[in-house]
Amino acid sequence: MLAAYVTVTILGAVFNGAASVTYLIGHEYPKAQVDMKGLSRTWVPVLGTLLAAGTVGLLAGLAVPLLGTLAAAGLVLYFIGAIIAHLRVGSRDIAGGIVFLLTAVAALVLGLLHHGAW
Repeated sequence: MLAAYVTVTILGAVFNGAASVTYLIGHEYPKAQVDMKGLSRTWVPVLGTLLAAGTVGLLAGLAVPLLGTLAAAGLVLYFIGAIIAHLRVGSRDIAGGIVFLLTAVAALVLGLLHHGAW
């Protein structure tokens, strides 16, 4: 169980860390995504910061389980919101969001199974 938990947590951290960098460096993809959803571009660094916080929280959770649980739960909520935002504007391009969501769910579930609720 430990190997699965650590593997999924690191994978989730890599995914979300890479995504947060694209948001925080001003890459065009996140800007196009918020434009498509009808959001202000001022949300791009906020969303990038949330992804970065999730990344740090997942990694910190390897030492402090509560932080990992909270970070994984936050990422689950983030990606549920992202998928809903896509569907709201009629976009069916949600495969990436589902992969990120499933990774966060897996990190949350494996963390809870390995460490318990707290």
